[in-house]
Amino acid sequence: MPAVRALFDLTAAYEPTDAQRRDPVPAVEAVLFDFSNTLFHMVDTPTWLLAVGDATGREIPFGATLDALAEAAARPDVAAAQQGRDLSDAAHRDAMRTWFAQVPVLAGIEDVAVDVLRAPGTWIPYPDTAAVLTALADRGIRVGVVSDIGWDIRTHARAAGLEDLVGTWVLSCELGVEKPDPAMFTTACTALGVDPRATLMVGDNPGRDGGAVAVGCRTFLLPSEFRLGERGLGAVTALLG
Repeated sequence: MPAVRALFDLTAAYEPTDAQRRDPVPAVEAVLFDFSNTLFHMVDTPTWLLAVGDATGREIPFGATLDALAEAAARPDVAAAQQGRDLSDAAHRDAMRTWFAQVPVLAGIEDVAVDVLRAPGTWIPYPDTAAVLTALADRGIRVGVVSDIGWDIRTHARAAGLEDLVGTWVLSCELGVEKPDPAMFTTACTALGVDPRATLMVGDNPGRDGGAVAVGCRTFLLPSEFRLGERGLGAVTALLG
């Protein structure tokens, strides 16, 4: 019978048995990764704008457009439109349209700007992503991606030749909930056939990725910084011993 929860324990979405509480913590059998700023990063904004300009034949001045994007993002209506944008493909596209429509040079080409944002070449794996995913596969560690995202990011992994190294993809736009909802993590663990207590979640957002602890996963958080060089993912294999 489960032990009585201590008064100041955090609320959890699982309840280990007394035997599980006494036994050694199980070895890690699977690793779940966040996608954006963990395995992949977006190209910088000027590179994205250059691609939008190439796709539309429109000259896009970088400095003025960057300023206009920042100003538009601060508008209450634009900020409100971003709430829940990763819950579906349509919601994400509508949120981006609302934002880009307030930027004069992007007005009228909002859909092209979104398409370029989602294009395979716009998202790049970190230099250490492939090595770590390959090392995990070589060790028989199952891998999943758990991401709050508004479109199918498998296309980026496919373009980078990494899709086959991921056993399951749990995306908010497909599941209809976002991290830290327990369903994001439990769905991935179930798909991989692994106990959450034998799973490590790797991400960069304490409030979202850190929610994995509520279902029994261990969690490793990377610094929330925009990097172009290695992300520091080698620490994941080091943690596994």
